[in-house]
Amino acid sequence: MIWILRHADAEAGEGKPDADRELTEKGKRQSRDAGRAMKALGVELHVCLTSPRVRARETAEIACKEIGVKVEVDDRLAGGDFDPLELAAGRGEVMLVGHEPDCSQAVALVTGSRVKMKKGGIAALDDHLLHVLMRPKDLSAIAG
Repeated sequence: MIWILRHADAEAGEGKPDADRELTEKGKRQSRDAGRAMKALGVELHVCLTSPRVRARETAEIACKEIGVKVEVDDRLAGGDFDPLELAAGRGEVMLVGHEPDCSQAVALVTGSRVKMKKGGIAALDDHLLHVLMRPKDLSAIAG
């Protein structure tokens, strides 16, 4: 299974380079909820790959702390199209943390499904099928 997590809510970043924008408190809560929901659902990841941009890296670190998985920075998630199958090849169950519209386009590339991922939302793909698409409020309800 490949899990795709769009980075959570981030600051507007006035006067800051885009890559340095940090999560808001809402974004930190969304990230914790994503990790807690995945744990509650019994998801067992082997690795999490994240964009090097601060908001994505923080999202990955907070979510993965809840499920005890290692986070690796991968520049292919920094912005622009990416192939989830290529990134996940040989890595087992993987979570990819990135940006829009890249995350939604990655779901479409693999499954043919048109989706619009919300900040802090998750999609799960396997065998070219979209198995899960959850908004942050869905993840919050599961996380408790």
